[in-house]
Amino acid sequence: MKIALDPYMFRALPINDMVRTVAELGYDYIELSPRDDFMPFFLHPRADDDRVAELKNSLRTHGVQLSSILPLYKWSSPDETERQAAVSYWKRMIEITADLECPLMNSEFNGRPERAAESEAAFWRSLEELLPVFEREGIALNLEAHPDDFCEENTPAVDLVRAINKPWVNYLYCAPHSFHLSGSDPTADIAAMMRYAGDKLQHVHIADSFNHKGSSGLRYILNPPGTTARIHQHLDIDQGEVDWNAFFGTLRELDFDGVATACVFAWEERARESSAFMLDRITKELTV
Repeated sequence: MKIALDPYMFRALPINDMVRTVAELGYDYIELSPRDDFMPFFLHPRADDDRVAELKNSLRTHGVQLSSILPLYKWSSPDETERQAAVSYWKRMIEITADLECPLMNSEFNGRPERAAESEAAFWRSLEELLPVFEREGIALNLEAHPDDFCEENTPAVDLVRAINKPWVNYLYCAPHSFHLSGSDPTADIAAMMRYAGDKLQHVHIADSFNHKGSSGLRYILNPPGTTARIHQHLDIDQGEVDWNAFFGTLRELDFDGVATACVFAWEERARESSAFMLDRITKELTV
């Protein structure tokens, strides 16, 4: 198993300083997420050969490896111009990932929940173009359901991943999304959701969140009433309401041996302390 850090809270640091910080915190792996000077959200990658070489050299110097690379593109957009642009961004990012000798990418379904059927059709069109590129480069892909994507819930997301029918395309369970992944279930049966993924569960994102469905949906007041805004947090473990006994217990039950990424975003003012805490807790839970 690889315990990785998503260094998003350190994205303002130059690349070498970011990698050095991750190493100082004790992590062996980085899950590289969007940063403006390398791989911005929803835009063409900015990394050229020199910047790729800079990252490779920093990783080598500080003894850290890439567990995975997490780009976010609108590859399921019902707008065909947006979709085609996203596919071209994906192709360039796959090329960069291969240059970095990283064996894995992970991402979200994207698309629009109010146009789910159109978005899924766009997703399949994108996969027709991209799966051969992943296969040619020998790069695996893990996918997660995300709030406000065309696929937001655990069971349909796992089924969708299985429908791709590639052994190297697997499922990512994101703990802070648990209360969205469970659909109408107000409690979120984490163990059942993870067991449903079974052998396709190859990646987890670890952070805490509050149950936005608690107190009859009145724990958070949103205006206007009925707004479609999605709520979730990425907090330190035990700062929210995720059932960590169920989460870690089920991973142990399933003999999980994939990537476990600490992905707290809430505490940039104490990013080092938060990241160190998460590594200590995850290590105690999953490597005993």
